[in-house]
Amino acid sequence: MSASLEGRCLCGALRYRITLPVIDAGYCHCRLCQRSAGAPVLAWLTVPMAQFAWLAGTPVVFHSSEHSQREFCGACGTQLLFRRSADPQTVDVTIASLDDPEQLPPQYHIWRQSRIGWFETADSLPRHEDSGPDR
Repeated sequence: MSASLEGRCLCGALRYRITLPVIDAGYCHCRLCQRSAGAPVLAWLTVPMAQFAWLAGTPVVFHSSEHSQREFCGACGTQLLFRRSADPQTVDVTIASLDDPEQLPPQYHIWRQSRIGWFETADSLPRHEDSGPDR
C-alpha cells in the first residue's frame, strides 16, 4: 500500500487525499448513518485531521446533530466525511469513496443496537452495541 490514499465523490467535483496510517476502519449501524446514506450500514475509516486534505472542490456541510457534521458533494450528493463541528481531532471518511476501497477493509461493527433486523453480515468481526470500547 502506498503512503496515501485518494478518493472522490460520484461526479468527481470533490477529491481528497489521506496520508497513512489510518487510526481504524469499521462499519457503523447508527440511525444517523442509515438515514444519511439511505443504506443499512456505512463503512468509515478514521484519520487525524492533519492527515486529510481536499484536493479539489469544497463540500457542503450538514450539521447532523448538535455536535457533529457530515460533508458531501453539492452536485451529486455523495457523503464523504463525518466529524465533530467544534475542534475536530479526527475525521471519518467513507471507505467506499476511496479510489481503491479494497485496500482498507473494516475491522469491527459499531452501534449494533440500531441495526436493521433484516440486515446481517456473515463476517467474524467484533460487534459492539454502542460506540465500542475505544471510542
